[in-house]
Amino acid sequence: MIKIAKAEGGLVRGTYGRDMNIAVFRGIPFAAPAVGKNRWRVPQPVEPWEGIRDCLEFGPANMTDYSIAYGPFYEKEWHWDMDYPMDEDCLQLNIWTPAKSPDEKLPVMIWIFGGGLIGGNPAEMEFDGENLARRGVVLVSVNYRTNVFGLFAHPEITAENGGKHCTNFALFDQKAGIDWVERNIANFGGDPGNVTIFGQSAGGRSTLCQVISPLNRNSCIRRAITQSSTGINFALGGHGSDYLTLEEAEKQGDRFFREYLGVNTLEEARALPAAFVRDKCFEFLGKRAGQFQFVVDGDFLTDQPNNMMAHNDRLQIPIMTGSTTGEFFDVITADSLDQFRERAQLLYGKYADEFLELCDFQSGDLDRILTLSKVNGSPFGVRLLLMRAVDAGLPGWLYEFTPTIPGEDHPGDYHSSELNFVFENLATCWRSFTGKHYDLARKMCNYWTNFAKTGNPNGDDADGTPMPEWIPFTDDGSRPLVFHEDGIGMAKDELPPSISGMYRLAADLLWRK
Repeated sequence: MIKIAKAEGGLVRGTYGRDMNIAVFRGIPFAAPAVGKNRWRVPQPVEPWEGIRDCLEFGPANMTDYSIAYGPFYEKEWHWDMDYPMDEDCLQLNIWTPAKSPDEKLPVMIWIFGGGLIGGNPAEMEFDGENLARRGVVLVSVNYRTNVFGLFAHPEITAENGGKHCTNFALFDQKAGIDWVERNIANFGGDPGNVTIFGQSAGGRSTLCQVISPLNRNSCIRRAITQSSTGINFALGGHGSDYLTLEEAEKQGDRFFREYLGVNTLEEARALPAAFVRDKCFEFLGKRAGQFQFVVDGDFLTDQPNNMMAHNDRLQIPIMTGSTTGEFFDVITADSLDQFRERAQLLYGKYADEFLELCDFQSGDLDRILTLSKVNGSPFGVRLLLMRAVDAGLPGWLYEFTPTIPGEDHPGDYHSSELNFVFENLATCWRSFTGKHYDLARKMCNYWTNFAKTGNPNGDDADGTPMPEWIPFTDDGSRPLVFHEDGIGMAKDELPPSISGMYRLAADLLWRK
């Protein structure tokens, strides 16, 4: 077992996991502290240390407001400690490795957590990587800055950096962690030539941004998994088509300095206490005065992610993607026929009349029209993503997560409900999961790690019997693999004509014609 390893900065010491065949390293710095002059700068080289650094505990969370970033539901769901320490000095990563020696060259999975880009933390219990590592992969989770600390722009920052590397610090943090893995993971028994990045929700959006960024064209990323994320988000107001430009973000940043921080210069803002900046950030967000999201900066993101993916401007790698069936919003909602027509025209442009015909708009029955066009934004976006992949000759796999989750709070397959299953960490949750849920979690974890190993999620279960075949996505009507507590299998029902027509028209509008 690897208990001491060489990393950039110096030697690090890990500890045993619950399984003593797994070594765990927590809180390894992959960059210099993002404090003082490094606030609102891309990650700087890690500061070396003397001797052996004990990496036995997770590093601090990024600066956030736990009560808003988690809220009572997710606080209970993850048993999250609302007193857990947070700090700007949070650029650290964690490793779970089953390797006995550095020369094993095991597949590597890099986890990017979600949290709406306002919070989240790799120390959450559902993200414990031990059960993935037991399947013969090295699991790495990367912390990154969020909210105003990770997604901020200002004219002075742009000038300081010559117009490049001047915003999207969250994405640069993630990339710095990925690049660190490429340079260092061999010392922990991992293969830098076989790296899969994966993430959920905002972590899924982040994963896709890493896949499309021109700065990663020569990176170690070989595969990607997105969970409950966006894809080609054709939905009205969906993330990936509405991010601020650098100029817009700079104007917002200047206003934030003056109206919320009470400063006029970058030097003054960097001197403010982090807790004060955080509190003003959430005051700003609470008043809906703006957003701290990804920025189309011409550097990390050269266009809206929606457009880049539609043009296949991305790493040409396999993608596995899907969502729960209890996600957030429908593609089109409307309170009247006129409103439905207006939104259809905004969404489909020159194809709006054909779309209205698919939805039987001429019937005048709004309930029927909405039923015929009812599809959730996340499944809509990820299917379009795989349709685009197939058109480019790239492999992909689609899933739906739809079990009945036990418990009085949100018993359905709510947003994030798949996390404990993917990491096979059901025992960390308060819910009364039974044997069938544990069977489902074991198999999902198998599929995820199989994909990371070979680019194909299929394989055998723990007892050597083949798991249900996951047929790859091959055409517009391809069916997903459905994960349910009573069984796993390819979906039996075809898409309704109105819904399949919506996808076809979206593809025609975005890239086919």
